[in-house]
Amino acid sequence: MTARRTAALAAALGIGPLVLTGLAAAPASAHGTMGGPVSRVLTCYAENPENPVSAACRAAVAAGGTQAFYDWNGVRIGDAAGRHRQLIPDGRLCSAGNQEFKALDLARADWPATRMAPGRQNLAYRVTARHKGSFELYMTKAGYDPARPLKWSDLEARPFAKVTDPEVRDGSYVLPVNVPAASGRQLIYAIWQRSDSPEAFYSCSDVVFGAGTGTSPAAPATSAPATAEAPAPATSVPAPTAAVPDDAQIAAGADKSTVRHHHAHTAADGDSASPLAEPSVTADASPTGTNLAETGSSSTGTTSLMAAGVGAVSLGASVLLLVARRRRTRIG
Repeated sequence: MTARRTAALAAALGIGPLVLTGLAAAPASAHGTMGGPVSRVLTCYAENPENPVSAACRAAVAAGGTQAFYDWNGVRIGDAAGRHRQLIPDGRLCSAGNQEFKALDLARADWPATRMAPGRQNLAYRVTARHKGSFELYMTKAGYDPARPLKWSDLEARPFAKVTDPEVRDGSYVLPVNVPAASGRQLIYAIWQRSDSPEAFYSCSDVVFGAGTGTSPAAPATSAPATAEAPAPATSVPAPTAAVPDDAQIAAGADKSTVRHHHAHTAADGDSASPLAEPSVTADASPTGTNLAETGSSSTGTTSLMAAGVGAVSLGASVLLLVARRRRTRIG
């Protein structure tokens, strides 16, 4: 049998497409974090993990290294399936219990913060792989003490906003919300639960409300890095403003990220060539928010598809062998 006839038979059997379909159906990971108000992990990335500006980000790098900040879009639990409170212990909300991101849980009152006001507004969730799902945003309660480890009981019982399948604009999900009235330093806890996969993403954004923000402290430059057991001392120095990375900064750190190596993507994700590249709004992420990519699948579905692909390969190999034997018999 000639190579051409062999290839034609393989194509007719659909071996290649079936195998590719099975591989493409494997669960893929979305990635992202709050970009406005900016999350702790993203603002420390914006400050440059190798030489951060703020005392809190310097302490975070000292406590956990630089890699977590290059992996800013990977604070996740792969099998969360809505079980956030069961899976994430008190004191580890900002890291989602992930050891790589443990420095995000440092109990400090000087994390760089975003100034906010209550009322209707659009918040932004920076995304590098888009999927259907819901965003829940929680505000800390009155009396929240940032110098103590964050607990679930520090958050309001119900989210102040829940947004499902929002539109993507300029590389971010647009979250139209009504921010509740608050005062002083607070924290917004964001949960992005995918609906096409059990995977969920988490982030902590430090925010400041009102004019009386001078009590949001910054640790003195001469003090030792604060930890969850030894919070930063309070002073009258205003908290530093949270930095937001631009597209050039995000692209510059792409080659240092290990997120793609940890969680495989497929071409169907709507992901860009670079794991940290600015995603464009295309047919899989329309402005209406109704046509986002659905590439995740259950383990059962993936297994079935993979089994179908393997079966097709076996069938194709048997047919090719049979044809080759008949060909040799006629020639002989």
